[in-house]
Order: sequence, then C-alpha cells, then structure tokens
Amino acid sequence: MFFDIQKASMTKRISALLLDIILLAIAATGFGFLVSVAVGYDAKYDELEAYYDKYESDYGISLHMTGEEIGALPPEEVEKYLNATSAMNTDEALNRLYVRVVNLTLVIQSLGILLGYMVTEFTVPMIFGNGQTVGKKIFGLGLMQKNQTKLKPFALAVRTVLGKYAVETMIPVFMIVMLLGNMTGVAATIVIGLLLLIQLAVLIRTPTNSAIHDIFADTVVVDIKSQKIFDDIKAKEEYKIRMEKGNL
Repeated sequence: MFFDIQKASMTKRISALLLDIILLAIAATGFGFLVSVAVGYDAKYDELEAYYDKYESDYGISLHMTGEEIGALPPEEVEKYLNATSAMNTDEALNRLYVRVVNLTLVIQSLGILLGYMVTEFTVPMIFGNGQTVGKKIFGLGLMQKNQTKLKPFALAVRTVLGKYAVETMIPVFMIVMLLGNMTGVAATIVIGLLLLIQLAVLIRTPTNSAIHDIFADTVVVDIKSQKIFDDIKAKEEYKIRMEKGNL
C-alpha cells in the first residue's frame, strides 16, 4: 500500500476544481481591474467609443449590430452601414486606436489571469504544502511527483504557468478573442476542440488520470490522507529496505 499511488477520486477532483475556478475568477478579475487602471484602459476605450458615436451620428446608423440584425435591415440602411464601415476602415487614427484597445484588452486579461493563477495555484499551495489549493485542502487532496516524492517548487511553477495558464487557459482565450474580433473563423474552433480532446484523452488514458498540466510537471493528484509521500528517492528506498527487513 505504501508504494501504491492513491489516486484521488474524480468526484473530489471535480469538486475541488470548481471551487478553485471560482476563486481564480475572483482573483483574476481583481488583478485585471488593477492592471486596467494602471494602463489607462478606460480612457482609451471611451476614446474608441467616441469614434464609433461620431460615425453613427454622421451616417445615421447603429454600428453595434449583430450579423442577423444587419441582414434584417432594409437595403438603404444596409448601404448606410456599409458606407460607415468603409469610411472607418480607411480612418488610420481609428484603426490605430482599435488595435491599441484590442492589445490592451489582451494584456489586461493575460496579466489578470496569470496573477490569479500565481496566487491561487502557486502561492497558496506553497503555503499549505503538498500542492494544496483551497479546493484541494477542503476535499482532502494533494499533489506529489509521480515517483511518490514531495512536490518540487519548480514542478509546481511549470504545472501552473506552462500547463494551466499558457496551454489550458490562454490558448482558448486567445482563440475566443480572435473569433469575437472576426480575425479568424473555423480554425480557432478547431484548435479549441483539439485541445479539449487532448485533455480528455490524457485524463482517460494515463494510469494516474493526469491532466495536461500534470504531464508537464510529472505530478499526480492524490488522496492526501492515505498517500505516503517521501522527501526524496533516497528516503523512499530506505523505507522500502526497512519494510523488507521487517523493521517497520
């Protein structure tokens, strides 16, 4: 038993994950707000909206419409819309401002989420020990290396930043932003779908039911009460020898 991996149940893992997502969302929103204030996002956004208001006034048409709403317009209104958007596309100052607002939006989202992850998925687990987030702490879960040794800070950083933040969060976020900005079409949907399929595949096929972030960090989620975790490989081997000799 001591040398078996006591995998955490999926029910507990999902429950802990849902709680951690809520806390992450709160932290990311707070940090995002602070970043937006620091970079002066509201002023740039208001300036962009002023441009849109001017073109709406000049051409007598709303520019905040969905594709379906545009398709339902009478021909003369569609012509107004096309004339307005054509004029906007040739407005260099407006286009520069639009690109800046989009870039600021990505920066705010990226930094907010990153800082949220660093607090909820790195700092808190370092304080609690054994890689325990608030959710894992409540549901009796923990992390260890797959060789049953204590979680290394570098592995936790890789798990958090490369696995959870960069791959599992920012790739989908970036794809969604591109979709909303009409910068890409089906390709973004395919990327998100493939990422979900890969995540499901590794969860189902790996013996420890590991997620992508656990593959990167060589970690496994375990039941902290029943799992024996060793300080290092040497301690594990010494423990094994003592067991074989009947000294335990």
